[in-house]
Amino acid sequence: MPDYIYLLENRLSADQQNALRQLREAAREAGTILFLTGDAVRELTRGVAVRDLQVTVHGNALKLKKTIEKLGGKVWGEDEASRSLYLCFPGTVRVDVVSAQRAEYPNPGKPIYHSASIQEDLHHRDFTVNAMAISLNEGSFGLLMDPMNGAADIELQTLRLVSNYGFLEDPSLLIRATRYMARLDWELEPKTRTRYENAREEGVIEHLSAQARSQELEQIGHEEAGLKVLRALESEGWIKSLFPAWTSAKADEERLTALHNLAAKLLAEGVHADMSAAQMRLLTAKLSAKDLVALKKLMLRPGFVEEWNSLDDLAAEFAQTLLSEENATPSASYKLFTSYDPEAVLWLGFTSTDEAVKERFNLFLEVWPTYRQRIPHALMQEMRITPELPAYGEIVQAIFLELLDGKLSMPEELRAFLEPYSPPAPPPKEVIKRPRAKRGAEARIKESSYDDEEDSEESSDEEDLDDIGGEDDDLDLGLNLPKAGLDAGITGKMGISVAEDGDDEEEEEEEEEGSFEAAQEAAQPKHASKQAFRSKSSKPAQQPTAAPMEAEEEKLTAAPVASVAEAASEPVTASESGAAHEPEKAEKPATASKSKAESKPKSKPAPAKKSVSKPAKPAAKAAKPKVKKSDAKKAKKI
Repeated sequence: MPDYIYLLENRLSADQQNALRQLREAAREAGTILFLTGDAVRELTRGVAVRDLQVTVHGNALKLKKTIEKLGGKVWGEDEASRSLYLCFPGTVRVDVVSAQRAEYPNPGKPIYHSASIQEDLHHRDFTVNAMAISLNEGSFGLLMDPMNGAADIELQTLRLVSNYGFLEDPSLLIRATRYMARLDWELEPKTRTRYENAREEGVIEHLSAQARSQELEQIGHEEAGLKVLRALESEGWIKSLFPAWTSAKADEERLTALHNLAAKLLAEGVHADMSAAQMRLLTAKLSAKDLVALKKLMLRPGFVEEWNSLDDLAAEFAQTLLSEENATPSASYKLFTSYDPEAVLWLGFTSTDEAVKERFNLFLEVWPTYRQRIPHALMQEMRITPELPAYGEIVQAIFLELLDGKLSMPEELRAFLEPYSPPAPPPKEVIKRPRAKRGAEARIKESSYDDEEDSEESSDEEDLDDIGGEDDDLDLGLNLPKAGLDAGITGKMGISVAEDGDDEEEEEEEEEGSFEAAQEAAQPKHASKQAFRSKSSKPAQQPTAAPMEAEEEKLTAAPVASVAEAASEPVTASESGAAHEPEKAEKPATASKSKAESKPKSKPAPAKKSVSKPAKPAAKAAKPKVKKSDAKKAKKI
């Protein structure tokens, strides 16, 4: 769906926008509301130029007449029955101000009007593509109302009747349908086409009202391609009901083509001329004087007839002004062309035979436009004069007028002329950047915090490992380690670790002594792997506490006899066999070793040596579990 606020502000000409502002002001003073309706809404939706405006107001539109005249609008005509005003604003902007109403047709072609709301008014329009309205009121400006889904028919380029009895009640719709088909190149919707044919066969055109006849006759002159519409009406037979003497043969087709070409050239230079009056002169060029007078009397708007009759006078006045001394310079002549009455400019350029006038028109249309190529856009960009400036268009126009008069031929002159318009240079942008060192320091702080967290996690994990089951050597790693004796094997199976064979000097010392005490000490854990790790990290060795030994005692009491058998099945060395045969003697060195362990400090760190002569003795040595003699004998036999 189009943005109608944008379309109202950008697709209407400056004169049309000014006319709507005047009408909004008049409605505000009268305390009523108004809407843009009719052809204008359809053309805005289609995206083409709007020729005529129609505004519908709540209440009686005739009450706005005095207010509109005060605001600069001219009243070209009015209709008491339909309570409508036909206006013309500066720039030849035609506006029909009509009252919101609904029409009843007790007889074909004889309507009776009743005041209604805008919604009811739209439900009584001619075709769905015309049954649309845009609000021009504060708070709802640009709001589209389309109760008959006319936008869809615009998309389909189809004409569809709002009422099934439209052609029968209002025969002028037959002429209007033909005119729209010729102008828009659209087709009638199939059911509408059937009703059109039926109405034509029934001859309902005979009931055409005088007001509708006047409106349709004048509308031929307002069409962009008036001759094409005239021929379409003639072929359908409707021109006989409008004005039989007026046919396409009465038009000057060759001059009509030249008029359209001139109007297009003027439009390219900013002269928006309404060629309705000029076109009507050529469409009726071959009519007799009597018929021409009769035709003018049938026109709906007397103001339009006055403009038609005054074309020659307007052209003569413009020629005199154009050739005056005050407009002798090119810039002055150019300003005059673009500010004078566009209809007078069009008719003078089309009809004048004066060589001086023709020369001025040739300069305006052919020569002066080439000077726009000399506008120094690059220099303007360098001096920060860009289209974003509010006065950019005025600056460009001022340069163009100076160039027309032969000025600003040197670059220095151009720069001097543009200097007052050049805005000051913007201050340099202050970019606050954080130093890279700070960002690196923050990164290092984050990394160090991560490292501290990892170290704390590792230390906590190590402490947990140290607390689980005593020292690291107490864990059964599945290695085939030598056993010192039966009792040592049993204790190893019971949860007491077996010493590793990692120190050759200690083994030689044990073999030389051959005593029970050496064998007993060999059965104790040496913590070789733990001490090697702690020697690298320079951390003091931790002594086993009493709590893990108590847990070992509980495990010892619950150990099955099968563990004793498994321990006995392992190979027994000579030193182990000797220790097994002297269990009673083992009690004394155990007590001595206990006293030695108690005399040593608990937190004494292990020396960082590659080999350790004697391991630290656990403090809970006295808590060694006892093995029953019967179990020992069974193990010995095995």
